Amino acid sequence: MRLANLQYTARPIEAETLSVILPLLAEACAEGADLVALPECATIMAKDRNTLMEEAGNEATSRGLSTLREAAARHQRWLLIGSLLLNADSGDGQMVNRSLLISPDGAIHARYDKIHMFDAELGDGQHYRESDHYIPGTTAMLAHTPLATIGMTICYDLRFPGLYRTLAEAGAQILAVPSAFTRVTGAAHWQTLLRARAIENSCFVMAPAQTGTHDGGRQTWGHSLIINPWGEILADGGEAEGISMADINLADLPKARHRIPSITGGRAFTLSETETD
Repeated sequence: MRLANLQYTARPIEAETLSVILPLLAEACAEGADLVALPECATIMAKDRNTLMEEAGNEATSRGLSTLREAAARHQRWLLIGSLLLNADSGDGQMVNRSLLISPDGAIHARYDKIHMFDAELGDGQHYRESDHYIPGTTAMLAHTPLATIGMTICYDLRFPGLYRTLAEAGAQILAVPSAFTRVTGAAHWQTLLRARAIENSCFVMAPAQTGTHDGGRQTWGHSLIINPWGEILADGGEAEGISMADINLADLPKARHRIPSITGGRAFTLSETETD
């Protein structure tokens, strides 16, 4: 099976971003990709919230979603839209950060709303409060496809390993981690966290990422990765816009899990504590 991550710098205007995505998608499909993945915030990254909400629409009205569904059907490929920022149906000004898996006929096969909100103070004036504007999801998603069983997650979820263990124990073969990691956190933690999730769960990891400088000056790390269950990096997208691809064999999963059976070898335990002095 051939996996392809698309890496690029999302613009504040959706049509401009789609003009970057669609040629990359066509190229990846022409090169034999079976599953193509886009990063978090796949079609829009805008500093101004009003611009973002105006461009986004909701799932029923999103021009980006309809365009990408048509493209998946045209190329007859599985397409993971890492996430779309969509207006919530509640109409109260809140949004959802939603990953959508599109089947080769253009249908929405699975949805996942980001559970863990990125609320962080990184220093040097960098602070993020996703929970102020986004409704967190409450349900993990395991997507069964003819290609593989895919555990769907988004970006900051990566720092919560229990989610990935739940997906792996339920049968995930590929852990999808579409992201828009900042340059600061990406340089420090990105590769380490992704390799850890692959190794501890004996799963393939597919992590398409945003890269470059976005509207308002936000910088993302790039380095889209495909990692095997042994933690080996099969593809690294570097920092430029483009495609990174790798061929994987799902037969490697039981081999890795036989060598180190951490998925089945866990044991229940209790916790005791000493008294404070």
